[in-house]
Amino acid sequence: MASRPLILVTADRAAAPADQPAVPNEQGRIRPTRTKAWVYEAYVRAVHDAGGVPLVVPALPDHIERYLAIADGLVLTGGDMDIHPSHYGEEVEGRLDRVEPARTELELGLARRALATGLPVLGVCGGMQVLAVAAGGSLVQDLPVPDEAHPHRIRHEQLTDPATPAHEVINEGAAIRWLGPRCEVNSTHHQAIRDPGAFDVVGRAPDGVVEVIHHPTHPFAAAVQWHPEQLGQLGPYRALVEASRKS
Repeated sequence: MASRPLILVTADRAAAPADQPAVPNEQGRIRPTRTKAWVYEAYVRAVHDAGGVPLVVPALPDHIERYLAIADGLVLTGGDMDIHPSHYGEEVEGRLDRVEPARTELELGLARRALATGLPVLGVCGGMQVLAVAAGGSLVQDLPVPDEAHPHRIRHEQLTDPATPAHEVINEGAAIRWLGPRCEVNSTHHQAIRDPGAFDVVGRAPDGVVEVIHHPTHPFAAAVQWHPEQLGQLGPYRALVEASRKS
């Protein structure tokens, strides 16, 4: 049996609320909320089930080179945060949700080094947007929602549980190998790729929103705009792990 490659999995950061009152809990103990580095278990479980060894990486940008020195592959995770438009040379044009500068710096740094060195990398949801920006691309800052004049649009922030599909994606090229020609996906994003930079677009939603990208010359650099790990779709993770065994 081939050895399991070590796959970095980027973590989110949850800052502690400011000015918390020192109020005892139900047991009479004072336990303020502390800042956390965390990641959903579904990511690490998907890497494990695909044949890799997951290693969660906190948002400490000073250690990018050290992280990469031990990595066989990389997963850029999603999260309830936006990439500030300044990272792709634009001003804020409207809605901008939570930004996390340290995490964004870490992930852009890891993405750029992975693209430059050939390290296999998979972007998931917000991680796809990171990869596109790292490769010179740009984002739609806030997707429009369906209305009477544009009934063909899809609501890309689904109202239902993301453990269930929300719409279809039509794939082509490399994406068919690990996703098939069509697949059902969840959808939890309000930003999307406008310009994929050095990547090819190989999957779209029926309304044209970019859902899958793939780098044409990198050993394996690809990304999806949804959370396949929440739907039991291991194809992208298996493709990453297989490429990581060869790196």
